[in-house]
Amino acid sequence: MTGTLKDNPENENEELASDILRYLRSHNEAGDTLEGIAQWWLLREWAERRLHDVEHAIDLLVEAGLVVKKIRSGQESRYEMNPAKRDEIETISRGIRER
Repeated sequence: MTGTLKDNPENENEELASDILRYLRSHNEAGDTLEGIAQWWLLREWAERRLHDVEHAIDLLVEAGLVVKKIRSGQESRYEMNPAKRDEIETISRGIRER
């Protein structure tokens, strides 16, 4: 199997295999069913890696005024659509879907 995995995965199965190995490397004693691996290992791994990317994307949307950041004392920030930009958001979304 080692010979078929590449450092830069070219297909989804190889990427999933790499994700599973990364999880096992971090959690040496892990063991689960297929459903557990999909639900817990892979979603957790994906979420941990993507959080940084999501933060940067949200920052861009806040800077553009498309998303509003709401800060409440003692709570995590919440992000919501800027209702004043609804038409602009629709136009952008439509353009993305048409690609």
